[in-house]
Amino acid sequence: MKKILIVATGGTIACSDSGDGLSPKYDVNELLEYIPHVLDLCKIGGELIMNIDSSNMNPSRWKCIAQKIYENYENYDGFVVTHGTDTMAYTSAALTYMLQNMDKPVIITGSQYSIEESGSDAIQNLSDAILFALEDIAGVFVAFDGKLINGTRAMKVKTRSFDAFESVNFPDIATIKYGKIIYNKSILGFYKKHGQQMEFADSICEKIMVLKLFPGINPDIFDYIKNICRGVIIESFGIGGIPFENFDITSKVKELIDEGIAVVVTTQCMEEGVDLNIYEVGKKLSQNNIIFARDMNTEALVPKLMWALGMSKDMGEVKKYIETSFKGDITIETAVLNELQIAK
Repeated sequence: MKKILIVATGGTIACSDSGDGLSPKYDVNELLEYIPHVLDLCKIGGELIMNIDSSNMNPSRWKCIAQKIYENYENYDGFVVTHGTDTMAYTSAALTYMLQNMDKPVIITGSQYSIEESGSDAIQNLSDAILFALEDIAGVFVAFDGKLINGTRAMKVKTRSFDAFESVNFPDIATIKYGKIIYNKSILGFYKKHGQQMEFADSICEKIMVLKLFPGINPDIFDYIKNICRGVIIESFGIGGIPFENFDITSKVKELIDEGIAVVVTTQCMEEGVDLNIYEVGKKLSQNNIIFARDMNTEALVPKLMWALGMSKDMGEVKKYIETSFKGDITIETAVLNELQIAK
């Protein structure tokens, strides 16, 4: 019988109404009381390592989750992380970059409503996550509302509905209904077990910023960024539009790059990514060692940039790390065609 470890971090799934609003309360054993049938399928261990609203998730807590999985990696066949939905996509991507060469499944799940509420999605999501964790797949995934999503492609798109998460610019890995799993066979091979040794890559740099452009943005914000950050993710307009007339952002971007700051350009649009070769402004930027996010989402870009800056201070290497597809975070047609290898 396989062994699964549930790593509990809090979130709505574990919440109870104290009278002053919902707050995390339940530990793993209390969650399992709602789904006793899974105990017939596998042996389950549980560790409550934090009990927080996921709005309070941060990189040091990512490390705690990754460390717990790493410490127990040889003792279990799969892992389930219960987590709040608001920052779940950031955590799933962060674990992907920190737990290199995973040869077992790490399934992150949560719910839109507390497990104690009638009609909640919590029981189904937690049950599904355990079933996925028993499968012979490798990597970090989000299981939610009957879907299995690549950990670097998840995005929360609804605040209340059960179908809160979508896989952005990438198909779902699998679906599950009434306990039956149906895989997308066209991509399943990428997530099969491979027998490699897992590595724990926990060197990350938190000195980054995400900047969403808007009409009339004051270019002086870039002077602030220059003084405190090693990297910035710019959410541009459309396919890569950045102001270059009255408010000349492009010259400010060049100043950042000249100071050795990693500048990643992505889009505010949810789908289809960025391409700086379409318009004049993009072509100007592409000559300045700008980093292309391609079709990655911001939820994956944030931990990937932190991780890349933790791996190297050389901006050429950082650019290569970001622009190279890792665990399907960039559509392969638009990415560097070699899988990223971690420098020892």
